[in-house]
Amino acid sequence: MKPFTVQSTDAVSVPVHVLTPGSANDPSPPFLMVHATGFHGRTYTTLARALAARTTSTILAPDLRGHGDSPSPSNGRYRWEGFAEDLTAVVEEIGSTGLSAFGHSMGAAILLRVELLRPGTFSRLYLFEPIVFPPSAQGRTVNSPLVEASRRRRSEFPSFERAIERFASKPPLNLLEPACLGDYVRHGFSPTEQGTVTLKLPGVEEADVYRMSLGLDTWEHLPQIKSEVTIAYGQIEGPGPAYVAPLIAEKLPNATIRRYQDLGHFGPLQATSRIAADIRP
Repeated sequence: MKPFTVQSTDAVSVPVHVLTPGSANDPSPPFLMVHATGFHGRTYTTLARALAARTTSTILAPDLRGHGDSPSPSNGRYRWEGFAEDLTAVVEEIGSTGLSAFGHSMGAAILLRVELLRPGTFSRLYLFEPIVFPPSAQGRTVNSPLVEASRRRRSEFPSFERAIERFASKPPLNLLEPACLGDYVRHGFSPTEQGTVTLKLPGVEEADVYRMSLGLDTWEHLPQIKSEVTIAYGQIEGPGPAYVAPLIAEKLPNATIRRYQDLGHFGPLQATSRIAADIRP
């Protein structure tokens, strides 16, 4: 299978990257990896390669709207239903049901949303700290340290190498495995005419993604999801995604829990071999 692009809503063209090619003799549908806010599909290449040792399926990763090589939505609004529409366009292009997939943070939440919208799309999901919260939080926008940190994030560097050095020297991206950090920078920044590199997803737009993260009503519909789901989470630091993860698992009819006490919210990019070993492709 070759990389492809699909048309979504709001004039968004969603690129789908081939992280590992799989076997030419394997007719099974591809395995999907769906990225977290602020990252992009190719950030997970190292994780995909670790998983490829256990599957002959092609591993695909889309860039959802505004992330990586995907353009910003035409209306400038990062509603999370739009991310679900992006992923729906991808699975419709693949044309298969009963898919297996991995999702991280936002990507995990969007996989659950698409399964609700199109029951039977996914038979097996491995989800690391989905951004799914109870009704008390729904319908609101988020004004958290993540929003402010995104707005203040440095967006331009003299070179890819300097950007990697900077991110590797300070939290939170210093936690990433070097190969994951390198892929994040090399595919998440663009060269400029001045010879520098700049973020493809500006900090102000990433902040909007965080602000809109509570706009879905997935929580009350979780019991409708029949897929086999692994809910994974790391250290619990306050009432965030790790705290909510086991509560999500309790609401899903066919869920198991996997906890990584030494990992944080970026766990899938901190310990790729360990996470890949726990994914059932």
